[in-house]
Amino acid sequence: MKQLFNFREHVAHLRQLIVWTLLVLPVGVLAGSASALFLWSLERVTQWRWDLPWLLFLLPVGGFIVGWIYHRFGQRAEAGNNLIMEEIHAPGGGVPARLAPLVLLGTLITHLCGGSAGREGTAVQMGGSLAGLFGRLAQLSAENRRMLLLAGVAAGFGSVFGTPVAGAIFALEVLVIGQMRYDALLPVLIASLVGDYTCSAWGIHHTSYHIAFGAGTAGHSLVDGLLLGKVALAAIVFGLVSQCFAEITHLIKKTFARFIAYPPLRPAVGGLVVIALVWIVGTRDYLGIGVTSPEPGAVTILSAFSLGGATPWSWGWKLLFTAVTLGSGFKGGEVTPLFFIGATLGQALAVLFGAPVDLLAGLGFIAVFAGATNTPLACTLMGIEIFGAQHTLYFAVACFVAYQFSGRAGIYSAQRPGVPKIFGRKAEG
Repeated sequence: MKQLFNFREHVAHLRQLIVWTLLVLPVGVLAGSASALFLWSLERVTQWRWDLPWLLFLLPVGGFIVGWIYHRFGQRAEAGNNLIMEEIHAPGGGVPARLAPLVLLGTLITHLCGGSAGREGTAVQMGGSLAGLFGRLAQLSAENRRMLLLAGVAAGFGSVFGTPVAGAIFALEVLVIGQMRYDALLPVLIASLVGDYTCSAWGIHHTSYHIAFGAGTAGHSLVDGLLLGKVALAAIVFGLVSQCFAEITHLIKKTFARFIAYPPLRPAVGGLVVIALVWIVGTRDYLGIGVTSPEPGAVTILSAFSLGGATPWSWGWKLLFTAVTLGSGFKGGEVTPLFFIGATLGQALAVLFGAPVDLLAGLGFIAVFAGATNTPLACTLMGIEIFGAQHTLYFAVACFVAYQFSGRAGIYSAQRPGVPKIFGRKAEG
């Protein structure tokens, strides 16, 4: 007869939980503190860019500086998020400690001069770099260092966005398309919670987003069949646009590498292209992180939640600005620009479909990200943590459908194929 209660096994589980908690606590504190420093610095340089508009014309110079620093000192650190993912897949040379200061400096220069980039890549890379350093100093085994890298990714992501549960699931879901490592659930969740708490303890506050649609109504009564159909149609578009973003960014990166042999010149030329795009579109709304703006009437992520807060093609311009910035070699993340693209696209689709603007803006916010990173579960949870649980069904439908229609790959080249998106088809390596 099979034994129902194994005392020794449960003691082993408890021992493992205590050991891993003690190991990931420092990682969470380090990653959360790094995110706090980064977010504080990002706010300062963004304010300087607003106060000194001429800094935009230094974008090619800033690009050359970033490119030269990475060319001279970066080496393996140039791979960024993909390096961390590869080290988790198959531990090799480790994640260099210099990755953290390099990506911090590079991202701040990018934002100071007006490059269109985000912040998730920086936080994840700093978290992974610090976790790797801690693992080497503690002389841990390769398998234990892999776990610490997962914890660093979770803590960096969770702390920079204030979404610890989504951060934990993101770290596990992003590695292999369609698969997750459940053995690491508790360590990464603890690290993400500690990272988020540490970042908040430093006095950092995250932007609040709200969906007013259905406020004060019981969640189950909000499910409307017609609206659900509109959400599913919008989600197909979200998925296609996320695929478009990933492919255009990769194409620009390959094109710059093919035609510009000297790496520091690539972001310098990219800076010139961004300046030209500003002249063509006639506005600076698509520069920087795009969450807020001092200019009245500017298109931002926050404005996208109100009717008239974006143009029908704001999402396309932000996509192009960001693809050129990151594809040419500037540093930063893709996620916040994806929030911008998704929220403004959601507003455009809401007008087209006759749906609530703030609801579709919020769904685009998370669903374009879900499609580009192949992380529908993490993005569904992010929607709940940011907007509340009232619209969970819509969050899930938007993220799952967008994931299904986002193509075979995403923004991370080190992400491995796992379970194919078409039932019965073998995953492609």
